[in-house]
Amino acid sequence: MADSVLASTPDLSRDSDLPAHVQIEQWLMKAISKGDLVPGDKLPREQQLATALGVSRMTLRQALASLAGRGVLKRKPGRTGGTFIAQPKIECDLTGLAGFTEQMRRAQLRAGARRISASTQPAIRAAAKALGLEPGAPVHEVVRVRSGDGEPLALERSYFPADTFPDLLSHRLSGSIYDVLTRRYGQTPYTANESLEPVIATAEEAGMLGIEPGAPLMLIERIAFTAAGLPVEFARDLFRSDRIRISIRTGIGDAARTQIASAVDGEPSSA
Repeated sequence: MADSVLASTPDLSRDSDLPAHVQIEQWLMKAISKGDLVPGDKLPREQQLATALGVSRMTLRQALASLAGRGVLKRKPGRTGGTFIAQPKIECDLTGLAGFTEQMRRAQLRAGARRISASTQPAIRAAAKALGLEPGAPVHEVVRVRSGDGEPLALERSYFPADTFPDLLSHRLSGSIYDVLTRRYGQTPYTANESLEPVIATAEEAGMLGIEPGAPLMLIERIAFTAAGLPVEFARDLFRSDRIRISIRTGIGDAARTQIASAVDGEPSSA
């Protein structure tokens, strides 16, 4: 943390309606928004910072814990650890069916893919059910680590029906596979059923993503369909929760809009 920021510690007025820890949070957030603190900056030791602010370490820890929980700060244990300003999270919008490459383009990051494995094998039960295949039907399994500007962000495990995409594995798989499905086979993923579940990283997953075992991940399970309703992909993607924020835009359904319009017009609702 820059000396200039420590020199401009806030006056934690006891007359404020806000608790001291909330005032500290607001001060740190303002310093970040002004650029006085940038990602990677290390905060002073707790005792030094608490003394400068004129608060107890318990009050300071409450503020730091809150900011860490929101992903603003990152705490690292050990002799070389401490409390650091975290990198801002990358927004991934699941509202439309945009692949990882498109999501990184929107975030103005260069998407990358490192292939871990690619093989044709009998479909596991979940993949066969999702893709509408007979148990044991051939599928292509593609496992890749996806990155943004060289930083590992997600571990993808996707299954594609081999009969629909017979020579898929002969293509370069370092970019958008959706582009390959569209250009080579004329099968464009159009809609998807997706579910989200928080999980923790295994030692193997952590090693591939460059994180600690047990770190939080977001599992997104997806079945992608063409406009004609043909299932073309079953995927289980693991995203780093410390670097990715998942967002979904929602709207009011037609039935609800009708009820609201009726209420506004003074007509009775049929609900």
